[in-house]
Amino acid sequence: MHSQSQPSHDEVIARTRDWLERAVIGLNLCPFAKGVHAKGQIRYVVSSAANDESLLDDLQLELLALCAIPADEVDTTLLIHPWALTDFADFLRFLDLVDVVLQTHRLHGVLQVASFHPDYVFADCAAEDITNHTNRSPFPTLHLLREASLDRAVTAFPEAAMIYERNLQTLRQLGADGWQALAAGVSRAAKE
Repeated sequence: MHSQSQPSHDEVIARTRDWLERAVIGLNLCPFAKGVHAKGQIRYVVSSAANDESLLDDLQLELLALCAIPADEVDTTLLIHPWALTDFADFLRFLDLVDVVLQTHRLHGVLQVASFHPDYVFADCAAEDITNHTNRSPFPTLHLLREASLDRAVTAFPEAAMIYERNLQTLRQLGADGWQALAAGVSRAAKE
C-alpha cells in the first residue's frame, strides 16, 4: 500500500495525464499537445529513481527509446520522476546534465528536453507568482520532444512565438483561485 507521499506508478500517470488534460490542453498552454494526446502518441514513463545517477540512466534509456520508435507511434515522452529531484534547486542543476547527455548521444537537433516541476519558479518571478504554473506539474517531469515534430508544429502554428506571452496572460486572468479550482493533477483524495 502506498502512502500519500508515495503514490503508485498508476496514480503518478493518472495525475500527470489529468494535469495535461486540464491545464496544458484545457488552458491551451501548449497548442501542440492536443493532437499527440488525441492520437495516443504520448508515452508516460514513471522512473523509480531516487537519485540523480539512476535518473540519468532512465533518461538515457528513454531518449534512445524515443529515437528508435516511429513518431507516428510515440511522438513524445513524459519521464516522470516523483522520487528524484524533488527539490527545485537540485532539479535545475540536473538540467545541465541533461544537456551533457544530449551532447554525448549526439541528439542535439534531434531531441530536446523541456522541464516541469511542482515548485517551478522562473528566474524573474517570485515563487508565488501565478505565471510559474505554466511549468508546474504534479511531479518533477522531463518532457522529451522530437525536434522535427516541433518544427512541423511551429510551422503549422504561425504565432508560436506568442505562446509564452499568451500563457502568462492566461494564468494572470485565471488567478490563484482559478488555478486551485482547476485542480489539475491533484490526487483524487485531495479533490474530495
